[in-house]
Amino acid sequence: MPKGEKKAAHDKIEAARGTESMSEDELHTRLKKSDFGGLPDTDHRIIGEKLDLFSFQEVSPGMVYWHNNGLTLFITLKTFIRKELTKLGYIEISTPALANTILWKVSGHSDHYLDNMFLTKLGEEEFGLKPMNCPSTFLVYKSKKWSYKDLPVKIAIFDKLYRNELSGVASGLFRVKVLTQDDAHIFTTPEGAVGEVKEILHLMDRLYKVFGLTHKIRISTMPDDHMGTEKEWDQATNILKKAADEMRLKYEEKPKEGSFYGPKIDVDIKDSMGREWQCGTIQLDMQMPKRFRLAYTGEDGKDHTPIVVHRAIYGSLERFIGILIEHYQGKFPTWLAPVQARVISISEGAADYAKKVHNDLIDGGVRVDLDASDKTLEYKIREAQLMQIPYMLIVGQKEKDANTIAVRARAGGQKFGVKAEDFAEKIRVESENNAPSPN
Repeated sequence: MPKGEKKAAHDKIEAARGTESMSEDELHTRLKKSDFGGLPDTDHRIIGEKLDLFSFQEVSPGMVYWHNNGLTLFITLKTFIRKELTKLGYIEISTPALANTILWKVSGHSDHYLDNMFLTKLGEEEFGLKPMNCPSTFLVYKSKKWSYKDLPVKIAIFDKLYRNELSGVASGLFRVKVLTQDDAHIFTTPEGAVGEVKEILHLMDRLYKVFGLTHKIRISTMPDDHMGTEKEWDQATNILKKAADEMRLKYEEKPKEGSFYGPKIDVDIKDSMGREWQCGTIQLDMQMPKRFRLAYTGEDGKDHTPIVVHRAIYGSLERFIGILIEHYQGKFPTWLAPVQARVISISEGAADYAKKVHNDLIDGGVRVDLDASDKTLEYKIREAQLMQIPYMLIVGQKEKDANTIAVRARAGGQKFGVKAEDFAEKIRVESENNAPSPN
């Protein structure tokens, strides 16, 4: 190795080893948790900390450390939408986080997004962590032949995405470097595109209503920096407008704010505090399908290029969870709550019975935990209320003798003599119906 290259390699190694010269106290200072001091109690970062949902750490700026409760909330949201997508005929895939940057040169993202990617070298080749799912989804589509009879092909993907953008603790969950989208791509014929857009708009309406969120739409048109012809953009924009018009939806136009590959419908939701958030998106793409040479066999036996509809409903799950935390102020409805019930033992003699109730409820599908500590009943109830747990299940000697539980709702009020299996059924019904919370 030439002397200059040898020194450069040595300097790189020393930079990587920079922490080795630090004292133990300095090292642990670098490992400290981010401070949320000074924020209002209504902020999702404060509520998230109180409910033990997540944290941010200095060593991973702009990236979420999900705790058990937060991860449960995250998984519940994904499970909820996955169920709806399955009903509509979606399939789900997962693709590698790392790919050669050739992939983004083909898609056109290298001309528009390379500065926001995390890049690395493997040998002499440049690779990047994926900032979006579409290019790799196209490769999955290309892995087999499709007929017009197979279309639409609806492919969902929930992989993590990596974006080297301005972010950090100041924004909490609202702007992160590692995120998860409820992403999907619908491959359709030109004739079927309007129907697919309408189906997505119907789905958005149904799902947002479950959370008590209202929404409005805006149509973003061709930017100055774009791929494709004006004729193609007019065709794509008219598909979006026709879908909205047929559904009698009001919308405003956002001139020149479309993606570089196609026009889009931006969906703004309104939370319980009257604030608006841009979450959902529907993008009509006629450009990348051509660049990736996507095809399906038409009724005429010839190859045709599909239209691709890119769509997300939550948008970033991290951001959507931040919105929901503030929307509900931590009082999640039972179906969404990370812990739906807490079994509280109030006597040493009932500890074994409390454990049995806890295990039986787990078997019954309830997200439940157990407090068998020696603290007072008042303290235990107060602690459960601070954690915004929808139900407290009080178990003492009387309940043990009767093989029942006493059920106390988060907002107060108590019901005695309840069978554990009946309570499990109540939770199942509330969860299946996405019932509002017992405030």
